[in-house]
Amino acid sequence: MDRNTLLAFLLISLVLVFTPKYLEIVSPNSTEKVAEKNTNTNTNAPRAPEIQNNTPVAKPEPVNNTTITKNTKERLTEIKTDLYTALISNLAGGSIKEFYINQHTTDDGSRVNLINNGKNYGPLLLAKDLDGNTIDLASSWSLDSHQPSRAIRTDITLTYKKEIYKNKFIFKHLTFHPGSYTIDIITDYSSIQNDMFREVELWWVGGLSSTEKNEKEDQTYFKTYALQGGELEELKAESEKETIKTLNGSTSWVATRTKYFTAALIPSSPDMIKKANLSGLKDLREVYNMGVTYDPREALSFSLYLGPLEYDKIQNLGVGLDEIMDFGWAFIRPISKGVLYVLTEMYLIIPNYGYVLILFSFLIKLLVYPLTKKSYQSTSAMQALQPEISTLKEKYKSNPQKLNQATMELYKKRGVNPLGGCLPMLLQMPLLFALFIVFRTTIELRAKPFIWWITDLSAPDKILDLPFEIPIYGAHVAALPILMVVSMFIQQKMMAGPSQQQQQKMMQYMMSFFFFFILELETHFFILFLLQCGLL
Repeated sequence: MDRNTLLAFLLISLVLVFTPKYLEIVSPNSTEKVAEKNTNTNTNAPRAPEIQNNTPVAKPEPVNNTTITKNTKERLTEIKTDLYTALISNLAGGSIKEFYINQHTTDDGSRVNLINNGKNYGPLLLAKDLDGNTIDLASSWSLDSHQPSRAIRTDITLTYKKEIYKNKFIFKHLTFHPGSYTIDIITDYSSIQNDMFREVELWWVGGLSSTEKNEKEDQTYFKTYALQGGELEELKAESEKETIKTLNGSTSWVATRTKYFTAALIPSSPDMIKKANLSGLKDLREVYNMGVTYDPREALSFSLYLGPLEYDKIQNLGVGLDEIMDFGWAFIRPISKGVLYVLTEMYLIIPNYGYVLILFSFLIKLLVYPLTKKSYQSTSAMQALQPEISTLKEKYKSNPQKLNQATMELYKKRGVNPLGGCLPMLLQMPLLFALFIVFRTTIELRAKPFIWWITDLSAPDKILDLPFEIPIYGAHVAALPILMVVSMFIQQKMMAGPSQQQQQKMMQYMMSFFFFFILELETHFFILFLLQCGLL
């Protein structure tokens, strides 16, 4: 390859690697500008509730124990399914205190807990009476009824009640499904219809806990969202001052997410929602709150999805919640979803994502082979013309216009397209972007091992911890980047001809070190290893 071709590869690689990071920086700002047209961000907007809980906590109580009656102490009820284990508190009428995902673990091997160290409080009801006085709905409720089961195999409902006026109650029903991360929430205000308050707010407070060892990277994905009229609105905390956004009108759902997990409140009838409330605070870590305001006189139920960002599960909710998943630009999203579908289907046959990715790489090479062949042919034709082009440059060195005309005539005479080498590569770029985005952000690769020392395909394949931390780089040594540079150097030596110029050799060495640098900075080493070794 000549110098121009190598430079083209270098620039394309730069675009491929750094565009996702660039989008992470610029997209929140652009979204905020659009959202400002339909939002109010003033000090009068509803603020997220601040809950102080100093009541003693009793030992977790199985579902099949006796009914919890009124008590000043916090009582916890344990719900176990094949997917998760949850501890439900009688405070706030069924707030979730712990939520352990069975199929996903942290770096120390313990199960992922989505609840933020006891700082979460939801689903939480807020209300004021007709005189504007705040009604205490965050304290203890009574567990009015339950079903006698522990590790549930069928749907189970916990019913909490709160006395608002004398012998008049609010009821909250939480229904858990054994094969789903969705929890149904039904509130019943029929007992107090004659003393009804005007509006009720349902909140999820405290966001979600960070589940990744690299918490800094995890928090780059932290956001809260609302879907209104098919338009996705989002909020990203930027400072220690709480950012509040109020969105008036019908709301399909509100959600908050981390890199791999999400919590979403989904109303049964979006048109009954008066407004959505979002807030975020960036302190030691980012914390997000979300809520909706509605009229309690209308029959309205909610679904709380609390679980992983697995595309099939999110899509099956049928409310467009997959909009919060990162699949790239609009024209790339269908390709990204197609790539994810193929990978997951292959995983059903080959239960190791390392082998799946290698096989997938070869399939991609076959798919783009016609474009690659065309690019190589055009590059070879251009190299064959280099002596004649050099002659023309010498002949018309003082007349650039005449040189351009003569060069184009030469291309036309020999049937060579000067863009033929780059155009096929540009046509492949949407696919490469889709591959890179899917590999970076989908939960399917999280904590999935390959072979030997590669125990997590979504994290660095470190083989040695350093006693000190290098800025940007980290405090470890990874093997795949080293193997990649060694293999690339050997390939260059084998392919280098006797007439190779010194300038070309220097460019090749620079490319090797450039890829080594990029791989060491990137967390998904195995993916870029395949990419830079030419398999992708």
